[in-house]
Amino acid sequence: MSNDAPVLTSCLAPISKDGLDALIAAGKANPAAIKTVKCRTVAEGRFRHLNFVRNLPPQIVDEPPALLGDDTAPNPSEALLAALGSCLAVGIHANAVANNITVRSLALDLEADINITSVWGAGDISPKPVGFDAVRVNVTLDADAPKETLDALIAHAQKWSPVANTIAKPVALTVARAEKGDA
Repeated sequence: MSNDAPVLTSCLAPISKDGLDALIAAGKANPAAIKTVKCRTVAEGRFRHLNFVRNLPPQIVDEPPALLGDDTAPNPSEALLAALGSCLAVGIHANAVANNITVRSLALDLEADINITSVWGAGDISPKPVGFDAVRVNVTLDADAPKETLDALIAHAQKWSPVANTIAKPVALTVARAEKGDA
């Protein structure tokens, strides 16, 4: 059997084992490589925003009516959960393929609690946690491997998830106003 054959999964499209092996080799050959990821967010009206990434159609982020939005898309906190779920799912799937584990189905349920009374700093600004206090993720994974192997696979994906690590550790953040003409 050729290494070029995709590993069979129930996902929308199989992952090329050769392509994955090439990514793994490139990462091992240059472990200090850094890629800059960019997004341009443009306010469209009310609390609806268009987020432009690469040359893809804009990703929309909005607020629900209870937060004065038009309810046309996930709100920023929900989008963060979606990014985390997708990043973890990619890591689980890629590591399953790398370890020749056939995945029949993979789903992640994410939830987090957030105090919204500060109304983005315009409401009650008494001392309180801002943002999520904890994120809970439940992974449903049907794959050809023992429970211990699947639990280790999930833990490994969490350890190496860029989004999970961005959420879990302090990250330098700079927010500054661009001068006219800089944008």
